[in-house]
Amino acid sequence: MYAVIKTGGKQYKVREGDVLRIESIDAAEGDKVKFDEVLLVGEGADIKVGTPVVEGASVEATVKGHGRGKKVTIIKFRRRKNRSRLKKGHRQNYTEIEITGISA
Repeated sequence: MYAVIKTGGKQYKVREGDVLRIESIDAAEGDKVKFDEVLLVGEGADIKVGTPVVEGASVEATVKGHGRGKKVTIIKFRRRKNRSRLKKGHRQNYTEIEITGISA
């Protein structure tokens, strides 16, 4: 069985046992978290699609850790104008979770 959950403004297709990186959430390492915004759940011909969420469905996960992603470099450059060079970097925080259960 798989589900599509929404967290951090993004949607993820998850199965039980999957490990994925989501936007940073406020939970300690080892905590159990529950995602109630389930957009789709099922397998094969037995699929429930929510409008916008499936009533009573939830996905449980365990927090494995927190971290920061790779650096993304932003460069703003205008040719022939030495005053207009700008270089910035950004590293996005993430939370790594493992899916432990899907209930429909």
